[in-house]
Formats: sequence, structure tokens, C-alpha cells
Amino acid sequence: MPARQDPRQGTHGNAPEHPQTTRPDYDMAESLLLWDAEQYRALFEDTRLAIINLLNERAATTSELGEALGKPKGTVGHHLKVLENAGLVRVVRTRQVRALQAKYYGRTARVFYYHRVEESAGAAERGFTAAAAELAQVPADHPGVVNANFRRVRIPTERAEYFSERLNTLLAEFSAEPRGGETTYALAFALYPTDQPALPRTGGHAFPEGRAFPGGGDDAEQEAR
Repeated sequence: MPARQDPRQGTHGNAPEHPQTTRPDYDMAESLLLWDAEQYRALFEDTRLAIINLLNERAATTSELGEALGKPKGTVGHHLKVLENAGLVRVVRTRQVRALQAKYYGRTARVFYYHRVEESAGAAERGFTAAAAELAQVPADHPGVVNANFRRVRIPTERAEYFSERLNTLLAEFSAEPRGGETTYALAFALYPTDQPALPRTGGHAFPEGRAFPGGGDDAEQEAR
């Protein structure tokens, strides 16, 4: 979940318009700041988060969402009503199907910003737990793209903010890619402070360029991952 640190968190990133990106087939606001407790209770539930994510691709009916999620139509209808009452989804169009009128639901905003309070507390952690579980299930011989990496680096807060914005932009570009192919990929990132200790300063006695540190040997060429 990309975020702008003000200190609001976003459920989805937001990127500038780009000719190669795609938008859902309905109009919506660019962003919405969640301010009401009802909105927090509505959004931060697994099924309703899944519905919100699916509606980022296109408007959908209750039946279509139920088929995608593998849940009964009545269950999905209940969750849609909760989201609608909270102002997070709305009926964006209707279509007559025989004697019935099919309602197509869409999000009310491309990005939902929220504070880390109420039901949102721990949402990022739960998301990464789920992402780690998904990653662990990918077979070693899977033909698709699989890339995971991890670094800890001591940098000033200003540089951390810079990288946070870059990551938000990249995630938004990923989210706006035209839909295609047979595989749904996930892109997740986290940038956070740690309690990893730092080495003491050398007092200006840096080692000459190209010279290994004492006792380094071949280990000087290795990188901790």
C-alpha cells in the first residue's frame, strides 16, 4: 500500500497521466481522505479490500465480483452495501438484463488516503504477511518473473522521503499498466526505520580506493544480502 507521509497512508498509488497507462471504464475522483470511523471499518476487511482492488480494473456487477472472489452473490452484495454506505463505492451504470437491472459498481476514488488509526492499524503488516505467504507458494521453476530483494542502508530522513516518493510513483505506474496476459503479478514495497546498529565512524581514516580492509581477503568482494 503506497503512502504519502503526511502522515497519511494510501491503499493505492496515484501517478501522473501517461499515454500508455489504463484507467477503469468509469469516472472517479483522484483521491479521497478517509476521515470517518465507518469508512475505516468498511475498508479494512479482507473481502472488501479485495473488492476495492478488483474495481480498480473496471466496473463490475455483484455476480462478476462473486465469481472472481469465489464467494456467494449474497455475501458480495452485503460487502458492497457496506462499502457503498461508507462512500467508497457507487453504482456507476446499469444495464437491463431481461426483467432485471444489472448494477455495475465502481470505486469513488482512485486513491484512498488514511491515517494509521482504527481498523487501519496493522494493515500494512497484514498485507506483507499475505505477500510473503504468496511468494513462498511460487514454485522454484515457475516460468514467470519472480524478483525479491532486501537491503538495510543508513541514510538521512530526507533521502528516505525521496526514495519513498520514487517507490510510490513506480507502484502507481505498475497499477496503471494496461491489463493483459494470463498472470496477475504483485508488486509490494516497504520503507521503514530499523534498529540495526551502525558501525562507529572511522575519524576520517578511510582506506585508500581499491585496497581491501584489513583481514578482508576474498570476503572484501562479497555483499551481505
